[in-house]
Amino acid sequence: MSGEDASGGMVVTRLREAGVDVAVGEPDARSPGLPRGVEFVIASAAIPAGHRTLREAAARMIPVLTYAEALGLVQRERTGISIAGTHGKSTTTCLLGHLLIEVGLDPGVIVGARCASLCDPRDPIAAAVGGSRVGARTIPSGALAGRPGLLVAEACEYRRSFLEHRPRFALVNNLEADHLDVYRDLAEIIEAFRDFARLLPSAAEGGKLLIAHEGAHREEVAAGVVAAVETFGWHPLADWVVGIEPGGRTTLTPKSPDRPRLSWRTPLPGRHSSLNSAAAAILAWWSGADPRLIPAAIESFGGLDRRMQVLGRRRVSGGEVMVVDDYGHHPTECAATLAALREFHRPRRLVCVFQPHQHSRTRQLLDDFARSFSAADLVLVPEIHFARDSEADRRSVSSADLVARLRAAGTDAMHLPRAEDVLRHLEANARPGDLVVTMGAGPMDALALTYLAAPARRTDVA
Repeated sequence: MSGEDASGGMVVTRLREAGVDVAVGEPDARSPGLPRGVEFVIASAAIPAGHRTLREAAARMIPVLTYAEALGLVQRERTGISIAGTHGKSTTTCLLGHLLIEVGLDPGVIVGARCASLCDPRDPIAAAVGGSRVGARTIPSGALAGRPGLLVAEACEYRRSFLEHRPRFALVNNLEADHLDVYRDLAEIIEAFRDFARLLPSAAEGGKLLIAHEGAHREEVAAGVVAAVETFGWHPLADWVVGIEPGGRTTLTPKSPDRPRLSWRTPLPGRHSSLNSAAAAILAWWSGADPRLIPAAIESFGGLDRRMQVLGRRRVSGGEVMVVDDYGHHPTECAATLAALREFHRPRRLVCVFQPHQHSRTRQLLDDFARSFSAADLVLVPEIHFARDSEADRRSVSSADLVARLRAAGTDAMHLPRAEDVLRHLEANARPGDLVVTMGAGPMDALALTYLAAPARRTDVA
């Protein structure tokens, strides 16, 4: 088995250890190309149309499917659950998958993140990727027993790829302006989510939409939807009211008395984690999970890679520095994550190494980013991660522009262009009791692991 990856990373390392031959970098004339007998090629949205492999497929008349098209084909044969929203898709998908495994419903799961809870040790390749599992062909128990097996899938709005999904149940967790390199404005994003919700079958056929009561533009998104629609959130008029008790337990109270009232200790910090876990609990109950088993299943969730993931502790003179990694790359995500880390871990200082993802996103949301880091004591900003943008986008904004805006908003920030510059600063200035969080959709986890792997620092810091 073989494959290609543009830049490598932890997943490539794990795949190679599992026996997969992965070539890193753009293919060249010496690459063997597509093997004989290939029936079709599946390409993610990140692969440019001019990629050598896609050109070869076209020349050999081999059909090319997008990742979303392939997923839609699989969903047609399963009981699909699609998880959509600007934020929290991966976490909620992984949490729901874990929950359904724990209660015995054996789901298939496809998500764009590595989650140890989904890893099947009998399948080293799936365990290396960590974001997928096949699951049972039919639902083994519960109210939907005997129907096609459950398939939980993250549904991404980028390039409207989630319109290829064919779910029975769907979640719209939240909705904000993002991917403005694809969408004209927020109104166009809302329209795309409305089209996604209209993919669901009718209520008579068992179609159900779960949508946040607040923050998801529910009235516009649910307009014209033929599926049954239920809401969840903090608002007392929601169909499922979410609360947080003193001591941190999340509660879920249904409007209807014939539905279960549940409570659990949320395994991840932050109010947004309470909402994510509440959505997973509702979807699990819809899928036939025994409600008595849901709280313990949620509490046993171990999290997923790059979502407030504690990578380890680095010894420094006089104590330790905690190192956390997070995928946050949208202003709302950054603000929520930093607030949750500060409240949960209560560090002496919260130092955020934030790498903006895409020049177009940074330019379009620059003012929002400037307001999103107030919970950090210091923000270190390397160069913007270049992905999918044009050269004009690349010239339109820089990390230095973001640092200037952060400082104007009262946030202590530094522009450190290279990873080496960031590591040098951390080596010289990190103090006992600090929490260092690397944040961004680029390969920031590699920087965090490099910092952790360095020898313990021996000199005291004033």
